[in-house]
Amino acid sequence: MSSFNGDSMDDFKGLRITQLDDDDDDETAVEPTNMDEFDDDDEEDDEDYEPVMLGFVESPKFTWSNLRQLFPNLAGGVPAWLDPVNLPSGKSILCDLCEEPMQFVLQLYAPLTDKESAFHRTLFLFMCPSMSCLLRDQHEQWKRAPEKAMRSTKVFRCQLPRVNPFYSSEAPKHDGTDKPLGDGAPLCTWCGTWKGDKLCSGCKSARYCSQKHQALHWRLGHKTECQQLRTVIETSESGRVNNGVALTQKQKVASKSLWKEFVMINEDESEYDTEMSGDDEIAKPLVSKREVDDQMKSLMNDFEGDADKKTWVNFQQRVAKAPEQVLRYSRSSGAKPLWPIASGRVSKSELPNCKSCGGPRCFEFQVMPQLLFFFGGKNDRDSLDWATIVVYTCENSCDSNLSYKEEFVWVQLYSQTT
Repeated sequence: MSSFNGDSMDDFKGLRITQLDDDDDDETAVEPTNMDEFDDDDEEDDEDYEPVMLGFVESPKFTWSNLRQLFPNLAGGVPAWLDPVNLPSGKSILCDLCEEPMQFVLQLYAPLTDKESAFHRTLFLFMCPSMSCLLRDQHEQWKRAPEKAMRSTKVFRCQLPRVNPFYSSEAPKHDGTDKPLGDGAPLCTWCGTWKGDKLCSGCKSARYCSQKHQALHWRLGHKTECQQLRTVIETSESGRVNNGVALTQKQKVASKSLWKEFVMINEDESEYDTEMSGDDEIAKPLVSKREVDDQMKSLMNDFEGDADKKTWVNFQQRVAKAPEQVLRYSRSSGAKPLWPIASGRVSKSELPNCKSCGGPRCFEFQVMPQLLFFFGGKNDRDSLDWATIVVYTCENSCDSNLSYKEEFVWVQLYSQTT
């Protein structure tokens, strides 16, 4: 069983979210090999909650806070690729419906302490910003092999052993001096997200992941900039421009339509329990806790005939402890998503097995609708919206020759009744 060497995992100050296995609790260190039926309707009211880590967003404190060598948790902006060279490519980076490059949503650093090949492990979530594509995605996500689903939302898993070609085996210092062991692949000048394997024939400096992004950049300023860059290159001694990603700074991105960039911090949900304490009782509230409980039970009984509304009340009660949470994480064996509504959920039997090893997948994290608020989402009919985005990953976090393995993501939209 591999673990962080040295004092403890606390040395890795930037490593926010892990497997949630308590080192002092032998029972929680067991791999989730026997999953319960975690999404059936009759289990929705189970009060035996698994421990959950909550994610919150905040603006980066330093210019280097989101660099890949710090293994950050990010939302919006551009990704900090774990394997900076062998990025996803081809059709995997596209929305299968409109065939345009997807946009970065968030990434979670979630290493597994008992798997050496997953000493570093990050999950990356992308989606098409088009609500029309997401609506079509709802029908596609139910499809199972051999029928191929066309998705507008995708998640990739990347993992590395402690000794690897890209990073030091020592914990980062988090003082602005940390550097990776080499440059990453050149990225798209427009989106800063995907590999820039298409070179501008004019300036031979700007790079693009797709013709779509090249055309957008040309119309929105590169036409003028290209001529200027050509002049600089022709008069320079080297005659070339370095397109590699700098070690201590992030590449400037031309697109202005990316979601606002945040770093994510985490807190245990138990820290937000709001049970009445002795101090609360001294305050002599106008309504007693017993009266509140009675009123809530009465309200729940009113929703008995409407599963969506009843589930929505359960969801709101749980989320109200920390209303600004944008993410819920738990990879323990009994972990289940917190569904906002009863309809449109996926059950264990409907989860596709891992494409790489054929093994089962388990729940790992979900994205909350609150993230849209921080991204500046609008309340228009055609604006992007979701109830929750749920990510399931290979239970064994298997290895393969592919650096970025696609996992399974389920998007639940609000029903008309909620």
